[in-house]
Amino acid sequence: MTFTFVFPGQGSQAINMGRDLYDNFKAARLVVDEVEDALQEKLSRTMFEGPNDTLMLTENTQPALLTVSMMAFRVIMDEAQNTSAVLSPMMAGHSLGEYSALCAAGYLSLTDAVRLVRLRGRAMQEAVPVGVGAMAAILGLDLPVVESLLDGFDKPDNFCGVANDNSPGQVVISGHKDAVDEVIKRALDAGAKRGLLLPVSAPFHSPLMEPAARVMEDALGKTTIHDGTSQIIANITAMPLVDKAFITPTLVSQITGRVRWCESVTHMKQLGTTTFVELGSGKVLAGLIKRIEPDVAAISVQNATDVGAFLAMLG
Repeated sequence: MTFTFVFPGQGSQAINMGRDLYDNFKAARLVVDEVEDALQEKLSRTMFEGPNDTLMLTENTQPALLTVSMMAFRVIMDEAQNTSAVLSPMMAGHSLGEYSALCAAGYLSLTDAVRLVRLRGRAMQEAVPVGVGAMAAILGLDLPVVESLLDGFDKPDNFCGVANDNSPGQVVISGHKDAVDEVIKRALDAGAKRGLLLPVSAPFHSPLMEPAARVMEDALGKTTIHDGTSQIIANITAMPLVDKAFITPTLVSQITGRVRWCESVTHMKQLGTTTFVELGSGKVLAGLIKRIEPDVAAISVQNATDVGAFLAMLG
């Protein structure tokens, strides 16, 4: 078995996420302690108790998801008798999850990573006034068909583009609300099963996020990037980051660029991955991966039972 760790992004959050890990493993509690010291707030209360409206705020969702992913990762590393056996040689994350991957691989410290994603969440919320932008999942159409529906929506004041190529039959679009609404109509006319507006506060992964990209460029420029232990497959290229010098420009471009998840998964399979291990809240990525590459294994690790099952798989 050749496995790759993958880390979920926004949309995988849920009240009580990470609680089982926190209750059962000291390594998980130490992650929470470090995060709360970095943020100077009791983020675990929001993660475990809510309210949901507070957890759903992007500036809370992003550090909370990264925290749970790092809890799962650190628990696995701590529980394994041979840490080299559980260090994935390749990692990837979906959007926000790319920061989790970089942290797990050692390129970012946990303190820096959680502060960066807190800032990222705030900057993304503030980049576009509420109600101006929107995102929608187009279900039942593949990427080339959705791209063919975007003609005319490339203007600065009337934009809609592909934000995420998530899996065959699931493409997320992002941009101005009126443009997104019109592309949904076009998609339904073209045979889409559904066009579902997403409950997000901003049009992520679109040019409308340019103000947030500039904020992150400044913050990342002041952040120490360390030498990492694993290869990272970047969202915007679906290719390995060959040098840590590319991390900052890649993360900046990711704010406005497309998440090429389908291509990323296929490339990771071509590089030898036989099992994808999703670390963190939910099972979204495991489900997407099975639709992209049905003959690979995809599991999720989000509680003590999952940790035990994964370590048992390794022998």
